[in-house]
Amino acid sequence: MIAAAAENNALGKNNELVWHLPNDFKRFKSLTTGHHIIMGRKTFESFPKPLPNRVHIVISRQENYNPEGCIVVDSIEKALAVCPEDDDSYIIGGGEIYNLGLPFTDIIELTKVHHSFEADAFFPKINKSEWVLVESEENFKDEKHLYDYTYETYIRK
Repeated sequence: MIAAAAENNALGKNNELVWHLPNDFKRFKSLTTGHHIIMGRKTFESFPKPLPNRVHIVISRQENYNPEGCIVVDSIEKALAVCPEDDDSYIIGGGEIYNLGLPFTDIIELTKVHHSFEADAFFPKINKSEWVLVESEENFKDEKHLYDYTYETYIRK
């Protein structure tokens, strides 16, 4: 699972991110390129075009939804079944898909944005009794990044 979430677990509003962190986009691209990415329909539709060099798996309950170049399924279980077992696959959002995918996840790559935002989509709360923080890298606001943020890697206990 890979996400960027605010202090209040906000992910976005009106199907858009509410911050712009270029280094986080670079990290997302570096981690997910060459892999399967699982997302909900609204997350997929928020992209201007499919992300290059990744297999897109879109979860949708809409019948006859079939965007070009994507694998469309109607459940998180079917999405995971399409992914190769010997390769990393990433659940990339949105909020509902993160909630559905959390029980199947063994690693969370989270960018924690050190600010709170008004939002309509939220990342699930990480239960510290189930997850351990194994890596943390602080990053500070600068001319391209309006907020401090921390890359965090959690593994399931």
